Amino acid sequence: MTSSRWNVAENTILQEREDRALTLTEVDYSLLTDLYQLTMAACYVGEGLEQSQASFELTVRRLPQGFGYLIAMGLAQALEYLEKLRFSPEQIAALQATGLFHHAPKQFWTLLAEAEFTGDVWAVLEGTAIFPHEPLVRVEAPLWQAQLVETYLLNTINYQTLVATRAARMRDVAGAEATLLEFGTRRAFSPQASLWAARAALAAGLDATSNVLAAVRLGQKPSGTMAHSLVMALAATAGSEAEAFTAFHRYFPGAPLLIDTYDTIAAAQSLAESIQSGKMQLAGVRIDSGDLLTLSQQVRSLLPGVPIFASGDVDEWEIARLKASGACIDGYGLGTRLVTGAPVNGVYKLVEIDGIPVMKESSGKMTYPGRKQIFRHVETLHGTSLHGTSLQCDRLGLITENPRSGEQPLLQMVMQGGKIIQPPEAIAQIRQRTAATVESLPTQCRQLDNPTTVEVQISAALQELTETTKHQPPRIVASEGR
Repeated sequence: MTSSRWNVAENTILQEREDRALTLTEVDYSLLTDLYQLTMAACYVGEGLEQSQASFELTVRRLPQGFGYLIAMGLAQALEYLEKLRFSPEQIAALQATGLFHHAPKQFWTLLAEAEFTGDVWAVLEGTAIFPHEPLVRVEAPLWQAQLVETYLLNTINYQTLVATRAARMRDVAGAEATLLEFGTRRAFSPQASLWAARAALAAGLDATSNVLAAVRLGQKPSGTMAHSLVMALAATAGSEAEAFTAFHRYFPGAPLLIDTYDTIAAAQSLAESIQSGKMQLAGVRIDSGDLLTLSQQVRSLLPGVPIFASGDVDEWEIARLKASGACIDGYGLGTRLVTGAPVNGVYKLVEIDGIPVMKESSGKMTYPGRKQIFRHVETLHGTSLHGTSLQCDRLGLITENPRSGEQPLLQMVMQGGKIIQPPEAIAQIRQRTAATVESLPTQCRQLDNPTTVEVQISAALQELTETTKHQPPRIVASEGR
């Protein structure tokens, strides 16, 4: 083989290897972390601190701009990851081959070889509204374990919380009667993200997803219409847009049709004639471009009994504008603006080690010390025009505090000794909680323009601990094996 042919073959093999290397499976999750989680774990081992009992809390310092609340989501995937956490011999060999751990203690490799998560996890249930500084999750485990899992927990909870919050806001604005479909797969940040986005959107109030894999895995029925390409392809070969619609209905009778490929109004007129003559039944039409307000009103006049769906970078502000302007839209396909946007900047910080409360004191990034509990005061409303519950206030206190009259503690133990202790909740159950939670929020939290969040009160005990911790010099007590 000539040198040039050899180089081509070698490059092809390397490329195939790289492509396979970026295909993610569950067995890879242990290494799906930031390097410093592993280097810190090695350091903890060397210093004899790896088995020190540590508590980390995942919180959000501030809400994304324009948001008055967040809807917690992603706990199910976080717990599944923790329960399956293992390091294979191949993963350990790959770490050793990096050359970065030459000075790591030998016990570090033994630790990884025998690794499994053995800690406890406390969390607010998915579908619960949370506010700044309130822990979504607390991990209580040996220091090296609690440290190692930071990256994955932030990845799944931050992203699903973002999508769930957007979905909840869209449902709140559109109203319970509107049909809302998740169309975000092609805009999500990765194939894995598209599955998480579909799940979060359904759990936060959307009716269905177009992502077939997500729907099948979640026991849901996927939903969608058609693309412009089908209309163009069949119209070009069959002779007209009407023939394209007829052909599609031959295999999917009555399915919703996309009517804005050419002339939206002309398509609606043609469909109206087919319906009036008895040649066609129609479950809906979708408009994906143009002036959605005017087009929807004109289409409604032509197809009075046919549901109208709108799509095309629609978000909660656009839904609100269309509703206020009198648009005739029965449902929305929600994609880009649902699965992307201002990130949820959740952080995961050490709050206690070996019983010693610790805190970060950096300017603008201060954390509260100690293991905490969220005490939510919710008032039940009664009367002819009032029903349901109303969130009055939240109090952030220490885990040792008791709830006051009318308060409910939100953080529940969901994993003990590395084992999930509560059965996974169905999507319908989380969706119901999300709807009730949003309904209970103060109006100023739910408004789209200049929302204000619920002010979280800091308990006297937590304030006292914070002041005491601030004035203590940092100290860590080594484990007995030191």
